[in-house]
Amino acid sequence: MLTDNVLVFDLDGTISDPAFGILRSLNHALQSFGYPPVSHEQVGQYIGPPLDEVFRTIVGTSNRAHIAALVARYRERYAGAGYGENRLYSGILEALVELSNRGFGIGLCTSKRADFAQKILENFGIRRYFGFISGGDVGVKKEQQLAELLAAGTIPRSAAMIGDRAVDVHAARANGLLSVAVLWGYGSREELIAACPDFLLETPADLRFPGPLA
Repeated sequence: MLTDNVLVFDLDGTISDPAFGILRSLNHALQSFGYPPVSHEQVGQYIGPPLDEVFRTIVGTSNRAHIAALVARYRERYAGAGYGENRLYSGILEALVELSNRGFGIGLCTSKRADFAQKILENFGIRRYFGFISGGDVGVKKEQQLAELLAAGTIPRSAAMIGDRAVDVHAARANGLLSVAVLWGYGSREELIAACPDFLLETPADLRFPGPLA
């Protein structure tokens, strides 16, 4: 058992594959401002980090007003169609059912806005398994989100953060939580091992019977 009672999941790349909706929404925003689109091959690197950081990387500017405008344009499309273009990873539902039956508390901590995350979980019919949703926004880092959950008593120090990118591992470690990296999302094995997680899981089935770091 990884923790006494609480597992905190990332969403994109951990619960579901969001690539199609993110790609289309990114390109909707970029092309609205005259930037070239990103390709399907490129989009993986932009799944996981906060949206403002993604746009700063793509367009090469830190101008806050311009980044905010890009984020707003992205969300125009994402709110209408993008959030529904997610695909639930095979094996996630079974893992959530088993973890819930074994008495784990389950929550969500995502860089995505909370209302979008709520809609995605509802679309998949899995919202009932999550006791809380912590959503991010421009300028909010996952490390801060976890700190707020701890401060509010929503999660204990024994909780584990589960995600597919190094940012999830770093956020957990910064808050003294167990970190669980997963390999079915968008972080490479090299990226995740370099982040030094406490556990590294190969498939969603491994969530049901967690093992030591591979």
